Amino acid sequence: MKKILIVDDHAPVVRVMRLGLEDAGFHVTSAHNGSECLVRLCDEIPDFLVTDVDMPRMGGKELCLAIGKQFPNRTFPIIVLTSRTELEHRNWTRDIPNLEFMEKPVSIRRLVSHVQRSFAVDGSQA
Repeated sequence: MKKILIVDDHAPVVRVMRLGLEDAGFHVTSAHNGSECLVRLCDEIPDFLVTDVDMPRMGGKELCLAIGKQFPNRTFPIIVLTSRTELEHRNWTRDIPNLEFMEKPVSIRRLVSHVQRSFAVDGSQA
């Protein structure tokens, strides 16, 4: 069973994503911010990471940059959820491989479909 780690400080958002992804057959864990996520990554690497941008203590941008430094050979995909569509809020991702944006509000069906397609492309199953 593929493991998905959701990083978001809003419990209702996490709950909706968790239910949708679990219904699709994924094992889901969560962290409330980037700092908590980095601690979890030291214990277990997920197959996929979904993170919000704006969070307390450490946001999604800082998290993605820290993952790049701590895990330079990272293979798991990252989806960054944001309502910010301006290019200057996305330029920081240029040198981060295997990272995509999804705009908020995100449809859980679209998120699940995207995760499933990502696994199908790399030959893995849920």
